Parts: sequence; structure tokens; C-alpha cells
Amino acid sequence: MDDPQALGKRKSEHIRINLEEDVQSSLTTGLNRLHFVNQALPEFDLADVDTTQSLFGKKLAAPLLISSMTGGTPEAEQINLRLAETAQEKSIALGLGSQRAALENPAAVSSFQVRRAAPDILLFANLGAVQLNYGYTVEHCRRAVDMVEADGLFLHLNALQEALQPEGNTRFSGLLDKIEQVCKALAVPVIVKEVGWGISAETARLLAAAGVAAVDVAGAGGTSWSQVEMHRMKDPRRAAIAAAFRNWGIPTAEAIRQVRLHTPDLPVFASGGLRDGIDAAKTLALGASLAGVAGPFLKAASQSQATASALADEIITEMKIAMFASGAVNLAALKNVPLVEY
Repeated sequence: MDDPQALGKRKSEHIRINLEEDVQSSLTTGLNRLHFVNQALPEFDLADVDTTQSLFGKKLAAPLLISSMTGGTPEAEQINLRLAETAQEKSIALGLGSQRAALENPAAVSSFQVRRAAPDILLFANLGAVQLNYGYTVEHCRRAVDMVEADGLFLHLNALQEALQPEGNTRFSGLLDKIEQVCKALAVPVIVKEVGWGISAETARLLAAAGVAAVDVAGAGGTSWSQVEMHRMKDPRRAAIAAAFRNWGIPTAEAIRQVRLHTPDLPVFASGGLRDGIDAAKTLALGASLAGVAGPFLKAASQSQATASALADEIITEMKIAMFASGAVNLAALKNVPLVEY
């Protein structure tokens, strides 16, 4: 296990770099090439548009997820509380950052405990799946869920990031069986997510067979964690290696298509470079159940809760107008709305 102080320092560096440096992937999400067909006569009122969604026993006002970002430091605690307050106010979902820091350092636990600010939201705990090869067990996963009173658990996959970190955990062999054990043992749904390089059709098939409740494709086109790690490097050679992977990954739109095509019964969350409600609506039209936004919410919450709340309003309003102008009165109808490429 890492030294808790070193882990906390890394989390602080990640926040700073995401807020201050250019960490954008050089790939696009692919959503920019897809367009709704404008319906000049939708035959329903804007007020009729229904974005409500029921997922894992919780009702959401809109299928929007504030994606996993941070935790483990005092600054992260303030950010997480602001995000939780926003999620509660807007009745949307929230994913916490990796709770490994809290499992290894009790002082970090409070930075993840946001239920006091958001008693009703759909809340996801989060651990790195690879930790199951470094001494973590089903019990660690259960503790992560119980610690924050979560409704589900994200197990994140970040093989490339771990490979780039000098202190990275790169033993990924045999991990699928351990993920399957977690899925069978936990009382809450387990969702496997990437961190920004996409989930392929092959990986989705393996995860579906292992019993995961959903996958978050977290495709390329948004924050590139290879760029984040590049900015952390003191050794210029290691920085150059990280920089070489700036255009790595499966663009978000393509990842959604691949997973939906090859595992049509597996629910998909869509994150990775979504920047507004139109992007979110496009991912839902492609078949996603939930649209996740991370980077913009991190920047907004670092300013204030009001700023984060205003961003959520903006995204949801754009989503509703996109549905109205494309002729989709609800989310079921949106899944049948065509997207054209030009």
C-alpha cells in the first residue's frame, strides 16, 4: 500500500494540474461529427419534454452524472460537498473519486462523506479495480460503499495511467475473475468505468459475462490523464513518454456504438469529453442511459456551489431544448431519434 501522505500529495497534484494546465486529449469525442435532424414542427410543447429517469431504485430529474473526480484532501472535501449539494438540488447522480486514500488513511474519510449534503441522490462509491491485485478484497469494496452510504460501486480501469506513473500499479492479470467475485458478493450494483480512454467491445463482453450492472465507457476526447501525468513528471524522459499518448483511446461516440452493438443488453453510461447538454443528448440518442460530465464540474465547483449549480441548469436546459428541437418528448423517444454525420 502507498504511503498515505504520498497518495494525498498525488491527489492534490491532480486537482491543481486539471485546473491549471492543458490536459485535453488531442482526439475529439466523435460527438462533434454527429448532428440531430432539426424538427421544425415537434407537435408538443417544450414544457412537455420529460427528462426523468429511474436508475438503480432512484429517480433522477435528468439522466446526468457528475462524474468521478476527486477526494482525499481538504480541498477535495470542499469540492465534493459542493458537487453533492448541486446533485441534491438538481436531482442528478454523483460519482465520487477513488476512495483508496480513505481506506488507507482515516483522516481522508470525511472528504468523501457527502450524504449529509445529499441524502436523496444516486451516489456511486469508487475504487481502482487493479487494487484487487494489490491486496484489496471484496471487504474493501464493501467498506468503500458503506463509508459513503453509496447506491453503487464504480470500479475504475486505468491501465495506461498506471503504466505511466512511476509508482503505478500495473499487475492487471487475473483481474476479471476478481471483478466477478465483487459483482456476486456486493449488495449494490457494480459499474466498471474507464477514466478517459474508452471501453472496447471486447472488454464490454468480458465485463457483461462477469456480471457488471453497467459500464461507463469514459471515452477519449476530454481530459487526458496521460497529459495529467506528464505534468507531474520531474524526469523529462518519462514526461516525453506520457506526452506520446495524448491521442490514445477510443473516442466516446465510437465506444458507445461498439458497446451497444456487441452487448446490447448491458446498460451504458457515457462520459469522456461531454461539454454541454447537446453532447449529453447525443450520447443518450446513441443508447446511453446516463451522461457523465467531469472536467467542467470540477472547474465550476472549485469556484462555488452556485457556479456548479448554474452549470447543471445549463446542461439540463440544453438537453431539454435539443430533445424538443429533434422531436423527442421523453428519453425513450430520444433513443429513436436519428443522428446524421456531416
